[in-house]
Amino acid sequence: MHGAVMLDEQGSVVRPALIWCDVRTEKQCRDLTAKIGLERLIQLTCNPALANFTLTKLLWVGENEPENWKRVRAVMLPKDYVRFRLTGERATDLADASGTLLLDVAHRRWSPEMLEAAEIDERLLPALHESSDVCGQISSKGAAETGLRVGTPVVAGAGDQAAGATGMGIVAAGTVSATIGTSGVVFAATDRPALDPRGRMHTFCHAIPGRWHVMGVTQAAGLSLRWFRDNFAVDSSGARESYDRLTAEAAKIPAGSDGLLWTPYLMGERTPHLDSSARGALVGLTASHTRAHVVRAILEGVAFSLRDTFTLFQEMDVPVTNIRLGGGGARSPLWRQIQADIYGCDVHTVNSTEGPAFGAALLAQVGTGGFASVAEACDATVRPVDSTRVDPKAQSYYDRAYAVYRQLYLDLRNSFKAIGALVEQP
Repeated sequence: MHGAVMLDEQGSVVRPALIWCDVRTEKQCRDLTAKIGLERLIQLTCNPALANFTLTKLLWVGENEPENWKRVRAVMLPKDYVRFRLTGERATDLADASGTLLLDVAHRRWSPEMLEAAEIDERLLPALHESSDVCGQISSKGAAETGLRVGTPVVAGAGDQAAGATGMGIVAAGTVSATIGTSGVVFAATDRPALDPRGRMHTFCHAIPGRWHVMGVTQAAGLSLRWFRDNFAVDSSGARESYDRLTAEAAKIPAGSDGLLWTPYLMGERTPHLDSSARGALVGLTASHTRAHVVRAILEGVAFSLRDTFTLFQEMDVPVTNIRLGGGGARSPLWRQIQADIYGCDVHTVNSTEGPAFGAALLAQVGTGGFASVAEACDATVRPVDSTRVDPKAQSYYDRAYAVYRQLYLDLRNSFKAIGALVEQP
């Protein structure tokens, strides 16, 4: 999602793609917001200007690599470049296009106002399709490169989050997914383009025609645990310890990690802070804390950061009646329990463990006639298989700890910016 692949007149790549986690475009975000106005920007796209989004990357190339920008004749998202190589068609889906900052999300079309403000020619953009639409066929060249049969239909698909939610059966209001991969996402399907006027949540088109979704994103969810393991859980031979061993140690520590808190802002933060200068912080450390305390604090800090999205759902009147867990965080019994207790709601896993890949396969089934609709496909294939119940005692503690966690960002915000300035100008 959000990446920028730029092609020249011959269909060759102009420069290496700028991918979703590249946040060099803060200046372009500020300039675009000043030009359009934050309120109008959210009205046009349902989202604020973030450094992750595709348009800001295009503006950065235009400003910093003008010779490259002059060569650009087509712009697409990374997965759509794969489609282009397979079929020769320039196409994208509405769910993934929602994260470009060029889509009128409410009306499911490219935004003329955004194109004009950004001075982007619509002819650079791919054709828009619903996620289950067939938008091309394997060409002879694509067949030669992959071994796939010429004429095989190619369905539009979706970005990883919309596809993953489809694969978990998140197709109707009330059922919500909380997925912990490298990043963490809380995702809710809606029947309308629900808006947060402050832009703290993403509102995108769903992979289902006539549906939208709102989602909050934690930049460094599973990444927080991986960062710790790769740097502080390596034996003398250089082998990394397993996540299972680390979480087994953490399971012996009581809820709350004896007062240790982790802010998982290793790559800045999106929801709810929209702050690329935010940094990770381990707060409350004492001489009595051990490695196991730190691991548990990381697991809890990530869940607190995802709870921020559930808090915003309450503000926006987005219903939450059922929470399904996905990603690596759903495989750990301890992390499942921590999430249930911090969210204050029983959580469930489903029989589908392939996430976005399974959702993409369901979209292909619908597009080629295997099912009449995405809802029918999910009803036929996705079902809950495990539940984790809330521990009331732990929930009560976490409710109090969450208030402290939320205050940490406010207390440290200015320090984060000052540290960033020190690094930029040592």
